[in-house]
Amino acid sequence: MTDTQPVEWLAPGTPVDLTNCAREPIHVPGSIQPRGVLISVSEPDLVVEQVSENLADVVGVAWERALGRPLAEVLGTVPAQAVARSAAAFGDLRERNPVELTLDLDGTPVPVDAILHRIVHGGSGPGRLDDGERRGASSLVVELEPAFGPRPFSFPNTYQAVRSSIAELNRATDLQELYDVTVTAVRNLTGFDRVMLYRYDDEYNGEVVAEAQHGGLPSFLGLHYPASDIPAQARALYEKNWVRLISEAPYTPALLQPVDHPATGAPLDLTYSTLRSVSPIHVEYLGNMGVAASMSISLLREDKLWGLIACHHYAGPHAPPYATRAAAEFLGSTLSLRLVDRAAEEEVRRALRARSTLAWLTAATLDQDRPLAESLLGTPDLLDLVPADSVVVHLEGHAAVRGAPVPEALAAQVAEWAAGRRSDVVSTESLPTDAPELDVPVELACGALVVPLPEGQSVVWLRQEKVRSIDWGGDPHHQATVVPEGDGVRISPRQSFDRWSETVHGRSEPWTAAEVAEATELRTNLLEALYARTRRVARAAETLQRSMLSDPPQPDHLQMAVRYVPAAREAQVGGDWYDAFVQPDGATVLVIGDVVGHDTEAAAVMGQLRGLLRGIAFDSGLGPADVLRRLDAAVDGLRMEAIASVLVARLEQTPDEFDEGVTRLVWSNAGHLPPVVLTADGGTRLLGGGGRADLLLGVDPGAPRREHEAVLERGSTVLLYTDGLVERRDQVFDEGIDVLMGLLGRLPDRPVEQLADTLLGELLPERAEDDVALVAVRLHAQDRPRPDR
Repeated sequence: MTDTQPVEWLAPGTPVDLTNCAREPIHVPGSIQPRGVLISVSEPDLVVEQVSENLADVVGVAWERALGRPLAEVLGTVPAQAVARSAAAFGDLRERNPVELTLDLDGTPVPVDAILHRIVHGGSGPGRLDDGERRGASSLVVELEPAFGPRPFSFPNTYQAVRSSIAELNRATDLQELYDVTVTAVRNLTGFDRVMLYRYDDEYNGEVVAEAQHGGLPSFLGLHYPASDIPAQARALYEKNWVRLISEAPYTPALLQPVDHPATGAPLDLTYSTLRSVSPIHVEYLGNMGVAASMSISLLREDKLWGLIACHHYAGPHAPPYATRAAAEFLGSTLSLRLVDRAAEEEVRRALRARSTLAWLTAATLDQDRPLAESLLGTPDLLDLVPADSVVVHLEGHAAVRGAPVPEALAAQVAEWAAGRRSDVVSTESLPTDAPELDVPVELACGALVVPLPEGQSVVWLRQEKVRSIDWGGDPHHQATVVPEGDGVRISPRQSFDRWSETVHGRSEPWTAAEVAEATELRTNLLEALYARTRRVARAAETLQRSMLSDPPQPDHLQMAVRYVPAAREAQVGGDWYDAFVQPDGATVLVIGDVVGHDTEAAAVMGQLRGLLRGIAFDSGLGPADVLRRLDAAVDGLRMEAIASVLVARLEQTPDEFDEGVTRLVWSNAGHLPPVVLTADGGTRLLGGGGRADLLLGVDPGAPRREHEAVLERGSTVLLYTDGLVERRDQVFDEGIDVLMGLLGRLPDRPVEQLADTLLGELLPERAEDDVALVAVRLHAQDRPRPDR
């Protein structure tokens, strides 16, 4: 029944019914229809390798006597030479079919049509050569059909019928006229009782869109048939072999002998055979419909099956000659070309309209002083780009609706659902089916086309329910019946094809591939517009941030270097900062901090915290712990909703007994990483022993703040830093700090500016995952030796 080869085929001889027909290897049935005979001969010597058991009916030679003999001894010298000449000529074998032969059957001349195709053995499997090319061992398949009556293409009336039908197709002004002209021409040409044009939808359910018959039959026009009637294997076979004739149903298949082809050890591939035997399930299906003979002609678009011309005969066997079938195939191909041309013309017109609308919308988004939502709902608007009942836009904090009113909460639900699908564009024609948890009323929205955008932004088109009535050729939900057979039963295809109406609820008008493509292109343009607007804000924030991260003071007894490196992301701003200033009493205050977040909001909070901390610490006489307490209280009192890690340190110079001065570092740590000290001899240590820091700033204004103190030797370097320097996805803080201290230990003689640059160059990846701020402060080395006590 089907042609896409599954993982496991049925074993030879396995009975076929509806429980296993999806695995039936219909391209290698091992038999042919008995209206003709099949002979497979080796090339180039034309020795018979395989034949059908009914060979004597046409050729007069028993199949057992034909095997292993030259073709000339089976057909006769003159017919065999004609076959050889046709097979040896350059080009497509189909261009020379049929080869008209006359066989001698017991002294009686018998005209036959020989239809040739070539099968290549080896490689990925049997294949077809139509250009005379040789790619290894091959077999020539010769199919012989008795020719009754005058051959059509020697008959002027048939040519004239084809010619006039092509002219009518060229004059057709719409699709329905194209369909009607085709089915009428095919029926006139072939003589079938009924000819239908059968068109597939996206799910390969078929609809009869045109019909020509003699008037005494019930009409099938407008009926639908489920995809299971012509399943995937059969559809794929139709894409390769464009005409299939069953001249008599039922029939007794003529088996091929030997069963396996000598060159392959497998059944002969009959994909391109005109006599290929069909599935017994399909023959039974035709019998249930009352069809005695059938023919189908493939209609292709870009080499994919989009429909069939289906021909039925009821009065008895019917076998149009090969040339007539070829003429009908030509009409089908011409129709396909006309449909492709018409579809291409319509697509060009539609695409031009969409392109024009998209260009207007894109131009509107360039006005950065106008909200994006307003730009997209001007004239033209998003409903001109993609037709729908409503469109809801949520961009840059603005929400707007065009078309039928839709509650904003409903659109937000649909947008959130779509964002969870992790796709650039999400479409559904049935929210009740695909998102039942949303419980969306179908009278408001049944289908949705959603463009999810960063930070919860979105564009959502909505279509209401479209109730449709579909007429099926039989109940599509009952595809099989149980029929008695001997002492048991078996599964059989359905027997009723009466008109069966179904009302379809819970679906909207489907979104076309073109509409989804236009929404995808709109998404690209919106991302660019959002990026441009974000960059404008980010540039302003970056300018402000860098103005605050100013050069540090350089007291006489210190060397100081500061660095700020933004993460490799779109907005080059964040919440990391450093600060250094000298208090009126001569002490130097050092600050390192990191606001939670990586955007302009974090940068704005950082600026507020930096300003507040400076104001609190500059001349208040407070120690670092009290500064943090005051800052925490200010964050709470001003309702800043800021959370940050902050370390405040104070470098103090106090005289000693040798009048050289002692440098003390006093600090308080609100959830930040501990300072690292590098001594003049290359030793490193974490201040505070790397112990647990106090609570983050902004969590609890009453949190206790401890103060720590350390004495620093001359020539020592104090390093304050944010987590971006030592944290990686594959590396925790402790490991990163160990790496940092190991590197510092090799740099005791580097000037402090070079030391800062070396740390960043060695420790940061090419694209930093997080912002990095650091402050490196070195105490000047002792200028004169200490006197002995």
